[in-house]
Amino acid sequence: MKIALIAHDKKKEDLIEFVAAHQAVFASHELFATGTTGRRIMERADLSIHCFQSGPLGGDQEIGACIARKEMDLVFFFRDPLTAQPHEPDVSALVRLCDVYAIPLATNIGTATVLMKGIERGDFDSVQGKRLTDDGQ
Repeated sequence: MKIALIAHDKKKEDLIEFVAAHQAVFASHELFATGTTGRRIMERADLSIHCFQSGPLGGDQEIGACIARKEMDLVFFFRDPLTAQPHEPDVSALVRLCDVYAIPLATNIGTATVLMKGIERGDFDSVQGKRLTDDGQ
């Protein structure tokens, strides 16, 4: 499974700790991240991660493009709802693409924990074949 990892500045530590706590599960998947987040996760956990640009420099859009090309299966995006983000349109576009292409999206630790339980049980194996087709069906 291809998994994207993204976090706003004030949520990076939460995501890093979450990934480290579930390192064994994440290790068996292909991981992608925005630049700073990916580098910090790799410093903390022994995982291989493909790093895109940082979010404000286009990393969110790069991950969005992967979603639109049906090259991403799951997104963990720990957002900071209390701080204005200069790249908020990019963030909104990424969330929208997850909705359009039925990509599971965790924006907080609670939802991330539920999705992680689903990954551990193998629940997403049956979801991957049920994506929208090019005609929107």
